[in-house]
Amino acid sequence: MTGAQLASDVVALATRLGLTVATAESLTAGMVAAALAEVPGASSVLQGGIVAYQVSVKQNLLGVDAQLLAEAGAVDPRVAEAMARGAREALAADIGVATTGVAGPTAHQGKPVGTVFTAISTASGTETFEHHFPGGRDAVRRASCEAVLTELLGALSRGTNGARG
Repeated sequence: MTGAQLASDVVALATRLGLTVATAESLTAGMVAAALAEVPGASSVLQGGIVAYQVSVKQNLLGVDAQLLAEAGAVDPRVAEAMARGAREALAADIGVATTGVAGPTAHQGKPVGTVFTAISTASGTETFEHHFPGGRDAVRRASCEAVLTELLGALSRGTNGARG
C-alpha cells in the first residue's frame, strides 16, 4: 500500500473513531504529518506535528530525558517511545507517533544507515518498532513514513481502548 493510501485509511478510521493524532518526527522531518494533511478531512484528525531533528528539540519540546539522549543517542527505541508520548501530550492528541533513525548518507552515532525506530503512543501505553531499511536517504525516509503509517493504521484497527485521556 502506498503512503497516500495508508494516510487516507488512517484519516478515515481515526475520523470514524473520533480520535486525534500528533506526530514527532526526526528523520522524516514532517513527512508523516504532511502525508496525513494531504487527505481531505485531515483537520478532524491531525492535531499537529513537531519536527525534532535536533537533540535539543527532542529534549525541550518533547520531554525526552537528557540523560537518555546523552547515553543512548537519538536513534534508540526508548527515544522513539518518549517522542511519541511527548507529541501526544504536548499537542493534546489521543495518539502520538514518532520516527527517529539514520537516513544517511553515513552512519550516525554508531548506527548504520537504514536503522529506524518508530513508536505509537496512546494513554494505555506505547509500542515501539525497529526497522532496517535498504537504500539511500530518500528510500529510507519514505519507508519510515510508510512504516509508521502502517503501524498507526494497525493500532487504530486493533481498537484503541484507553486511547483517550
